[in-house]
Amino acid sequence: MNVGRDITDWLPITNKEVKLRGWDELDVILFTGDAYVDHPAFGSAVIGRLIEAKGLRIAIVPQPNWQDDLRDFKKMGKPRLFFGVTAGNMDSMVNHYTANKRLRSNDAYTPGGKRGFRPDYASIVYTKILKKLYPDVPVVLGGIEASLRRLTHYDYWSDQLKPGILAESGADILLYGMAERALETLIDFMLSGYDLNSLFCIPQTAFLKSKIPFQKSDIWNEVELYSHEQCLRDKKAFAANFKVIEKESNMMYAERILQKAGDDMIIVNPPFPPMSEKDIDASFDLPYTRLPHPKYNKRGTIPAWEMIKFSVNIHRGCFGGCSFCTISAHQGKFVVSRSKESILKEVKGVTKMPDFKGYLTDLGGPSANMYKMRGKDLSICAKCTAASCISPVICDNLDTDHSPLIEIYDAVDNIPEVKKAFIGSGIRYDMLVTDFNKKTNKKAAEKYLEKVVTRHTSGRLKVAPEHSSDKVLKIMRKPSFSNFIKFKKKFDHYNKKHGLKQPLIPYFISSHPGSTDEAMAELAADTKDLGFRLEQVQDFTPTPMTVATVIYYSGYHPYTLKPIYTPRKSKEKKEQNMFFFWYKRENRSKIIAKLRKLNREDLIRKFYGAKKHSNSKKSKYT
Repeated sequence: MNVGRDITDWLPITNKEVKLRGWDELDVILFTGDAYVDHPAFGSAVIGRLIEAKGLRIAIVPQPNWQDDLRDFKKMGKPRLFFGVTAGNMDSMVNHYTANKRLRSNDAYTPGGKRGFRPDYASIVYTKILKKLYPDVPVVLGGIEASLRRLTHYDYWSDQLKPGILAESGADILLYGMAERALETLIDFMLSGYDLNSLFCIPQTAFLKSKIPFQKSDIWNEVELYSHEQCLRDKKAFAANFKVIEKESNMMYAERILQKAGDDMIIVNPPFPPMSEKDIDASFDLPYTRLPHPKYNKRGTIPAWEMIKFSVNIHRGCFGGCSFCTISAHQGKFVVSRSKESILKEVKGVTKMPDFKGYLTDLGGPSANMYKMRGKDLSICAKCTAASCISPVICDNLDTDHSPLIEIYDAVDNIPEVKKAFIGSGIRYDMLVTDFNKKTNKKAAEKYLEKVVTRHTSGRLKVAPEHSSDKVLKIMRKPSFSNFIKFKKKFDHYNKKHGLKQPLIPYFISSHPGSTDEAMAELAADTKDLGFRLEQVQDFTPTPMTVATVIYYSGYHPYTLKPIYTPRKSKEKKEQNMFFFWYKRENRSKIIAKLRKLNREDLIRKFYGAKKHSNSKKSKYT
């Protein structure tokens, strides 16, 4: 795997590797909950390479042992500038536990998929250890766990509201979102001799007033949320906060957010404007090996890397704004796309990997078909406060032309070493339904879908209608299920036209806020009518900083402050999930009994058909 490579091709993770570079001091030491994979899909590699590109001496400490004498936290000594801390590519609690709060048996970001190599709430645990050992060295928090927990948030696993992570961890400053520019600015300030107290003006950062005495900004307006203590007393206050948080997180030019937590104040500076093509290219063009560190060669493969090692990410961000999803909360709603040249450069790099057999597993992004899509008039986008550009309708100002994406696919197809480039990350199907997306380039939309069906589908295509109830879909910020039916007809048409039999794999969520037992039963019946027998479905898992999670905890929709029914008890959630598996014998009697309570004999007939009555009291459906 690492043939022809020198150990110094990777960033150092041991003292021996530091010495091989001739360094006697480090500028930055980064602690991460993931194994170190030097690939642009792994946050610690991106941050490490960016710091290296600034001319600094950076070492990574992957998956430090927090349960022994803390030697992993001491082995590199004190950095000149700061410690960096990230839980890794996933929130550590999502990484550890299922929707039923059961401990997972594996960890995809650890060699051999073994669990137990990171703590719960890793960002907090790592930071507290570093602050105890080195109280005078700044700790800079980043990554998705810290990003989505920057203000008062509901933690599903402890079933309680928690204050912003800065208040819990004791870190000095937090960089949220995809924070390359915030990190570069922070480093520039520190290298210029500015101390911690002078860092209050950096965009896309959060800090405690007690750590960094902030000054009122001349360029940003400020909005103060209900305090953490008010949120603890009043769930409606917590819900009302989220409308402000989401609005400011998604605006091109936002306001600074303030929130009291105990005797302190959390300050969240507005994000940087969306990255330029040059900026995002620079991040992806850093000298990654694209490989796990050789230290792991004898410990087994890293499942998360195995899944993406032959994939290429072509853009960031998502303008869907789905109520249950954290992508726009972390990456932003404005899609930032790489240049054709940068994408092709990476694809050609992948083709040179020794075990590459000619197949790219994914050429996509958060939603694979949002490449180059943005506002036609950015001055309109600059004033927009909407969380979604495509719900409840597609914005007239949004350019959804698939032509640039077709051009990328054609260019990749023309690389001799590439036999097929598949779309593994799923597509936003509603943008290909021209009855819904009325102002798109219809010819390009049809050409794109036909191309995906014939050239870029690896046996099956993933899409996410999520539900069939219009009431639930409205809460989800997803389009009417009728659009999925229209899309399926188009997909089936192109399969038949080209003599293919590729299945469509729809993703659905059970127990989402607003979803009743009856709505779930109707969803299961709708999918049966369409010929689907679902095998994998997702039970709604509340994660910090989503509309759905706020509703789950508070019972109120943050935009209307009206009550929304949400299944919260384990029994309710299991019963909703059960409807998906109507075809399993062990579920039949339970489903029939439940549907009788709902007075839905029609659905019983849909699932199991009608049999003649007998004098027996035994059910006519069993």
